[in-house]
Amino acid sequence: MTIEILTPVLPESVADATVATWHKKVGDTVKRDEVLVEIETDKVVLEVPAPNDGVLAEISQEQGATVTSKQLLGKISTVQAGDFTQETIKQANEATPADRKSAAIEYDHSDADSQGPAIRRLLAEHNIEAHLVKGTGVGGRITREDIEHYLAQRQVQETKQAMASEHNTVSTVAYSARSEKRVPMTRLRKRIAERLLEAKNTTAMLTTFNEVDMQPIMSLRKTYGEKFEKQHGVRLGFMSFYIKAVVEALKRYPEINASIDGDDVVYHNYFDISIAVSTPRGLVTPVIRNCDKLSMADIEKTIKALAEKGRDGKLTVEDLTGGNFTITNGGVFGSLMSTPIINPPQSAILGMHAIKDRPVAVNGQVVIRPMMYLALSYDHRLIDGRESVGFLVAVKDLLEDPTRLLLEI
Repeated sequence: MTIEILTPVLPESVADATVATWHKKVGDTVKRDEVLVEIETDKVVLEVPAPNDGVLAEISQEQGATVTSKQLLGKISTVQAGDFTQETIKQANEATPADRKSAAIEYDHSDADSQGPAIRRLLAEHNIEAHLVKGTGVGGRITREDIEHYLAQRQVQETKQAMASEHNTVSTVAYSARSEKRVPMTRLRKRIAERLLEAKNTTAMLTTFNEVDMQPIMSLRKTYGEKFEKQHGVRLGFMSFYIKAVVEALKRYPEINASIDGDDVVYHNYFDISIAVSTPRGLVTPVIRNCDKLSMADIEKTIKALAEKGRDGKLTVEDLTGGNFTITNGGVFGSLMSTPIINPPQSAILGMHAIKDRPVAVNGQVVIRPMMYLALSYDHRLIDGRESVGFLVAVKDLLEDPTRLLLEI
């Protein structure tokens, strides 16, 4: 009995997908729920498990093929060794008339001693193993013509190998320092390129900057970080402070939390924050929902879970759908300053950067403080300078005095 392997039902926003990787070959034994093939969409990678135990009998769509929902990918045969009867085995092993005829005229010429004196002498002169020569004589005996034919083939093969070796040597010398490799873009990379180009072409994007003294947050993490980790089982990072500050600033400036839909402006009364995460497949922006209702520990746990899912390729379409505002932290890669690109249909994105010790003026004195640049890119069609600068200053003030995050002032 055979069972069909079908493409999973794709989300409504996804028209088709690409066969990314087959983990089994035809003839391999598979176990129920074992991952057979991975299907790549514009956003996520879907795993297709084996519906039953058996043997992979057929692959209908090879790697790189484009497939749609419920399309046939391959077939599994569920016939096991125990399903064969003795009669079946007997029939399978019984020789056919053609087999018997072939066996009657077959002759074992793999041993030089079984050949005639003249053939043995030729084999010895040319240092040829008898089993390498296909005999065309009676009963499969080797003839003089067989040896001459073998020598001619061997000469051609040696010539080709010599030419290939020479060509490879020249190529290595000439091109070892200059090479190219062309690979097709993944569906995710294509989608990222489309989205970034869309943002540049359809929004009036502008970026405003500020800087924040991170000393208060760093002191807070140093004082309570160990106790926080023991109590909640997760480290106290910077991102939870960033998200809390952003949520409070969004409450004060609702235009930043809005989006344009045709000729309308849609104001969102909830706070779903997208965070940019670098994965082996590329940049994705999973969403942390209802951030205004989450504690610092809840936020850190959610970030850790999403990061692990992104690293393992387990993010779902639901994880990546929605979001009213995005935070990207290029500082983890050492970026000092950047102009992040808006993630449509959102209207703004906040870029955090590397924290560096710099001399700053504090109360008329030059002191060394851990400083970080903030960059807010926004859609000027919806957000004016007053709102964008006010929002960024609010984030700065909240981060420089994190106790205000608890008091919501």
